[in-house]
Amino acid sequence: MANIASAPGTETPGPVAVGTDGSAHATKAVLWAAGEAEARKQPLNIVHATDTEARARHLSSDAVRLVLDSGGSLLDEAAGEVRGAFPGVPVAMTLSEAGAAESLLRAAGVDGTIVVGSRGLGGFSALLLGSVGLRVAARAEGPVIVVRGDAEPAATGVVVVGVRDDRDLDALRFAAWTAQQRKALLRVLSAWMFLQNVGSMAPMFDDASEIAAAQLAETSRIVAPVRKEFPDLAVTEHIVRAVSAAGALVEAAADADLLVVGARRSTHAIGSRLGPVAHAVLHHAPRPVAVVPHRDATPRAHEG
Repeated sequence: MANIASAPGTETPGPVAVGTDGSAHATKAVLWAAGEAEARKQPLNIVHATDTEARARHLSSDAVRLVLDSGGSLLDEAAGEVRGAFPGVPVAMTLSEAGAAESLLRAAGVDGTIVVGSRGLGGFSALLLGSVGLRVAARAEGPVIVVRGDAEPAATGVVVVGVRDDRDLDALRFAAWTAQQRKALLRVLSAWMFLQNVGSMAPMFDDASEIAAAQLAETSRIVAPVRKEFPDLAVTEHIVRAVSAAGALVEAAADADLLVVGARRSTHAIGSRLGPVAHAVLHHAPRPVAVVPHRDATPRAHEG
């Protein structure tokens, strides 16, 4: 998110890369990504990963050529769908011999957005529930959007963003910019968890209304600079008491065009992982989800 963070409210996010395998879910993601590219006035890069680099020793040259030819045909079909629906969007195609995650990370670069479908075939079959999609969301230097939902819903004119603290500012700015492009309402959601089942110990804790008021004040402080950066954007703030922050976000996403969350990444030596909230939201949200890296997250090298 270098563009959004370096010059808030003055620059747009970068180009859009989308993965395809020819499945219905992938086609939906491609068209969603094309609409996003059109809003940004940016090109669209459609990517198909064959993973032939890793499998070359087990495949004949004829088999590799067959896989590549098939991938090229899938790309041509996807590009044709985009040109028919969004004729003004410049389209590039990338036929990659790398794996799915690495192909998308390379295509997006440092300032692009990656879009994937929630189901797929071939190299993209695990983009949501398997390791590929989670690796992309955990390692990408820019936003990753997973196009959730089985049916094509009507636009609601609402973008929801989850905010906890200052580390979510880039996610908030991305959500604000997206809402502005869509002429949508930005709904800022902050969930707080009051101790459950405290029983007779309840008097020892601050009054719940005081906690909620403090959370609202903190959220308003975080949102204030974004209101200034996007003065024409309609913004509402909502403080929700919840047992689960992820559950509150999933519920709020039901009537939204897009749900935006920050990526609170683990820095354990064994590998980069998404935080539990983003992980849960990616699995359960009923609508498209954008995962935006936190400004203090250190991107990892693009490994195969």
